[in-house]
Amino acid sequence: MSDNICYIPKVARRSASQRIRGVDYHLSLWGNDDDPLLLFAHGWGDAGSCFQFVVDELQQRYRVIAPDWRGFGESVNRAQSYWFPDYVADLHEILRIYSPGQPAKLVGHSMGANIVGLYAGIYPERVAAFVNVEGFGLADSDPGNAPANYRRWIEKSSAAPAYSRYESFEHLAERVVKRCPRLHPERALFVATEWARRAENGGVRIKADPAHKLPNAVQYRRAEAIACWDKVTAPVLLVMGQDTDFTSASKTWIDPDQSQYLCQTARTLVIPDAGHMVHFEQPARLAVAIEDFFTDL
Repeated sequence: MSDNICYIPKVARRSASQRIRGVDYHLSLWGNDDDPLLLFAHGWGDAGSCFQFVVDELQQRYRVIAPDWRGFGESVNRAQSYWFPDYVADLHEILRIYSPGQPAKLVGHSMGANIVGLYAGIYPERVAAFVNVEGFGLADSDPGNAPANYRRWIEKSSAAPAYSRYESFEHLAERVVKRCPRLHPERALFVATEWARRAENGGVRIKADPAHKLPNAVQYRRAEAIACWDKVTAPVLLVMGQDTDFTSASKTWIDPDQSQYLCQTARTLVIPDAGHMVHFEQPARLAVAIEDFFTDL
């Protein structure tokens, strides 16, 4: 990736800051304040600004809001541990600020889709429609593993984790392409500049809080997620990349059995020539799916 060509956005992005439950949240905004609102929720390790490719492909006018979840992107936070319920409560506060008077249309990817999916069952009256991109929960955990899991969490927490340092944004972009083989090089470089910043001692480092790399003390309880999904009343579109690699250890917020996603109103769409990072590899097709779904409501 020696040509150093970076993707040039078509739609101008602005930044906003909000104090959300003790964290200085960064949010990416596109469009005008009086345009119909869409909220985009990014996945683990990603940033709200990386929905730029999808926003650029939308044909209608929208006010798009995409927060950086606490400890990711520009939402700088340092914590001993991260608890998933905090993201759900953060989303509630963000919607209180940006869509106080009416239910919102939401698009979530991976971990972000899991956040929205839980929220849509906890506060069904606050969600008008939901596009779930590759966010079907995790495989259920074994309660018998709890003692070993708690021990692992305690012992791992005693050492400070760290993200790798990369020689340059171009070097990081090459790693991004390995994860997303269909991603154009100029888009990969754009992603790298959104995921990382220059380090004081040279090279670049991932912006996210390294504490995200620690294991979770609480095991995933799928029955609780299903109980929330069963309360969803909003129309739901499930979007999958045709070539998603469900076996990859780096993709921690997907589950191969999407048939157990129990939203009764859900429709399903498979996007060809895409893996897990659908919004990177096929943003135009994803934009069409989003607009067609919301227009048909």
